[in-house]
Amino acid sequence: MSTPKTVSFYTLGCKLNFSETSSIGQSFKNKGFHVLPFEQGADIVVINTCTVTDMADKKNRKVIRRAREINPQSIVVVVGCYAQLKPEEIANMPEVDLVLGAGEKFRILHYIDNLSKADGKAQIFICEVEDIGSFQDSFSFGDRTRSFLKIQDGCDYSCTFCTIPKARGKSRSGTIEEVVNNAKNIAAKGMREIVLTGVNIGDFGNSTSVIDGNAPKEKHAFSQLIRSLDEVDGIERFRISSIEPNLLTEDIIEFISTSKRFVPHFHIPLQSGSDNILKAMKRRYLTALYRSRIDFIRKTIPHACIGVDVIVGFPGESEELFLVTFDFLNGLDISYLHVFSYSERQGTPAANMDEKVPPDVKKARHDILFNLSLKKQRLFYESHLGQTRTVLIEKSKNPELLTGFTDNYIKVSLPYKEGLRNQTVDFKLRSINEQYLVEGELI
Repeated sequence: MSTPKTVSFYTLGCKLNFSETSSIGQSFKNKGFHVLPFEQGADIVVINTCTVTDMADKKNRKVIRRAREINPQSIVVVVGCYAQLKPEEIANMPEVDLVLGAGEKFRILHYIDNLSKADGKAQIFICEVEDIGSFQDSFSFGDRTRSFLKIQDGCDYSCTFCTIPKARGKSRSGTIEEVVNNAKNIAAKGMREIVLTGVNIGDFGNSTSVIDGNAPKEKHAFSQLIRSLDEVDGIERFRISSIEPNLLTEDIIEFISTSKRFVPHFHIPLQSGSDNILKAMKRRYLTALYRSRIDFIRKTIPHACIGVDVIVGFPGESEELFLVTFDFLNGLDISYLHVFSYSERQGTPAANMDEKVPPDVKKARHDILFNLSLKKQRLFYESHLGQTRTVLIEKSKNPELLTGFTDNYIKVSLPYKEGLRNQTVDFKLRSINEQYLVEGELI
């Protein structure tokens, strides 16, 4: 068959996936392909998947089926974490033509010519995750306002609930020079904000190098990286995505407190407020360290936004231990929660643990912490009413409005005005509306 000339993409999951999809998309553009919206049914459809929960797997399969419904003649290619972990399951779907693993997805153009289904089954190209030794940098650029810049991939941790090391391999990263050059390229495209992304970004530079697998480790490399990025002209804001509490040092926090470009926003996974559960999860910290990080941020940057990941319903989480988590979170001066119900992942140690938590109990606990998050978020927003903060203006789904985030991640809404999008403005925070957006006026 001749090479098709249109391609579309669908990305599920994390910011890291979005950065990688953009880079894959650019490789198609460089070969003369035209990128179409997913719903227009391109000749090739690339679906970048997530597999962090059972719900994520269900969403993957739904999108795969939808791709075939839109255009029965499309070549459907599935990449991402789901593809690496469950290639046979995906290949058995009649809608799929090609499955590429973590080591193959950036070579997608190599595989798409002369595709044919053998016995009605998709072709699979998957290497062992242990063999993935190189780092592929990427950044997103579909949004005119911000870019997700991948600085690290993989993970050397062994949390008992997580499949990411099996899906993405060992921790690896580029060099400071490479990341800075990417940031300069992003600035040249007119984007104002960069979000640093990866699987475990605080581990940047502290693991096997990307080029030859033998380069020396850089001590405190992440701290060195953000200091170098702070000197990149053209980017008004750098935002750090999720960073492990044991890797978020006081040195990093103090730097951000005086940085020219790094914003006062931290997202720090906790997962449980119970030391017993943290030990069962094999996390690399206990609650005392976590609390010390929050207290130091509040002392150093009082106006910082602090987000927290937490999992409910992990095996062995009794009602008593859940209340320990609730009380711990309730007593922390944090700004919002991302709450996840534990989802059993095949092949993880946690899947074989006893004392499973029933689904209805997990849902009830999820709802309790979700409501706590709304309370924390409102208190954080209310503490800033009357203040003037900088806002990077973005488009809104409502054509009569614009939205944006303050430097410390308060989402605002304002009436549409021509020429404001992708501009940084001073905005006085006045009130919180029913959609939990802050309204006010330009200063």
